[in-house]
Amino acid sequence: MPWPSSISTKRPAAPPSRPSRRPGGRALAVGCDVSDAAQVEAAITRIADELGAPVVLVNNAGIIRDNLIFKMTESDWDAVMNVHLRGAFLMTKACQAFMTQEKFGRIVNLSSSSAQGNRGQANYSAAKAGLQGFTKTLAIELGRFGVTANAVAPGFIQTDMTAATAERMGMPFEDFLTAAAKQIPVQRVGQPDDIAAMISFLCSPEAGFVSGQVIYVAGGPLD
Repeated sequence: MPWPSSISTKRPAAPPSRPSRRPGGRALAVGCDVSDAAQVEAAITRIADELGAPVVLVNNAGIIRDNLIFKMTESDWDAVMNVHLRGAFLMTKACQAFMTQEKFGRIVNLSSSSAQGNRGQANYSAAKAGLQGFTKTLAIELGRFGVTANAVAPGFIQTDMTAATAERMGMPFEDFLTAAAKQIPVQRVGQPDDIAAMISFLCSPEAGFVSGQVIYVAGGPLD
């Protein structure tokens, strides 16, 4: 079963595509700008030709252009919206045609706890909240074809991005992690594997009765 994923556009030049064979399957990495309709169509067409119908889609492409609203430029706003929302729309539109034909599909959109609002992230928060509405609409429209759509909203996850945030704040990363963990009920920060585990379940056949949900993977309850 092919697992196409939206590709981050953080780097201007797309990485070269390359096939990879591993036990149990074959992987194909294809770089594209998810906000460019022609590139998306070409990427999905190649995936379908080489691996078969793309019936599992994880929309995880993302960038940040943080700033307070009075400092935020139109280009800051547009860049974030183009990758997060336009990118998810284009990737989903391209893949859903195959999913509906196959009568099976799994779509997982990466939202964020920032969808509830976060200082300095008017663009990012709006985009992540928009993905939640997009997800629920997909669930309503595509459910009859055996396609589920869900959103995963990570809380504080230990990544290069959070390390960069600590650096911008002038705080040692370990101190930053310790302070964040104290605010989380399970008393630790999240790891990428925590998010991957939830996505893996939502993409599985066993999750066929879970659709239209926004699942916060944040170590505690978020309204």
